[in-house]
Amino acid sequence: MKQFALVVSSLLTGISLIALTPPPVRPKPLKLVKAWETDETLRTPESVLYDGNNTLYVANIDGKSDSLDGSGFISKVSLDGKIENLRWTSGLNAPKGMGLYKDKLYVTDVYRLVCINTANGQAEKTWDAIGKESFLNDVTVAKDGTVYVSDSKFDKIYRLKDDKWEVLAEGEQLNKPNGLLAVGKNKLMIGSTKIGALRAMYLTTKTITTLADGMAATDGIVSEGKNNFFVSDWNGQVFHVKADGTKEQLLDTRGDKINSADIDYVEKEKLLIIPTFFKNKLVAYRVE
Repeated sequence: MKQFALVVSSLLTGISLIALTPPPVRPKPLKLVKAWETDETLRTPESVLYDGNNTLYVANIDGKSDSLDGSGFISKVSLDGKIENLRWTSGLNAPKGMGLYKDKLYVTDVYRLVCINTANGQAEKTWDAIGKESFLNDVTVAKDGTVYVSDSKFDKIYRLKDDKWEVLAEGEQLNKPNGLLAVGKNKLMIGSTKIGALRAMYLTTKTITTLADGMAATDGIVSEGKNNFFVSDWNGQVFHVKADGTKEQLLDTRGDKINSADIDYVEKEKLLIIPTFFKNKLVAYRVE
């Protein structure tokens, strides 16, 4: 009888412990809350880039995305959405992706990469793409100053390192690369527009793995910390992709015909900045 009582007591203790054990806490899904939007004096804003201080650079195509018309320009916008200098530098050809290293702003210019001095807004140097045709799109700069550039139309990724301009990778396996993001010393995140996927290319081996897919026309890629990313779909979606490959849709403005082009994230303000392309404005969302 005593043994039976001990067994019952043990069972009851186990049940009590189970009852006292709280269920696992699931992280709340992220949500975007609109913080501000600019006026509509921008002209086909394709890309936005935070300078790490108080300025957002905005690349304005102002025409067709492949026109060599010299009508493109870069704007400066404050972190509260005020356009401080609409045509900070002009005379560009459909500028798109941008990357910043020290006092140099690198921007794509259809068939070439342009380096602009941020102190005066003047172009200092250019590098032409290899071959008669090209469609240079996004730019990312690694911590050591190495610049990477995507050619979305002709499946190439260029590298500018120690003033050497070369094709780093090419071929159909890139699946129309657009957005780029340098991560650490050996990894380049790629948004493959053709298959709507966020992928990682390891630079030492050139091997490519897919982190997440199903994101349509992938455009901008920015880090959200701990190997998590925000990824935009040009058609009007924004996704949050975790390190394990799971993704959630944070924004869908396709019904309103509002694009989500090459985004940036201001971590200290938890602001996700979205260029709306044909709507001619930036929209900022607080990430909560």
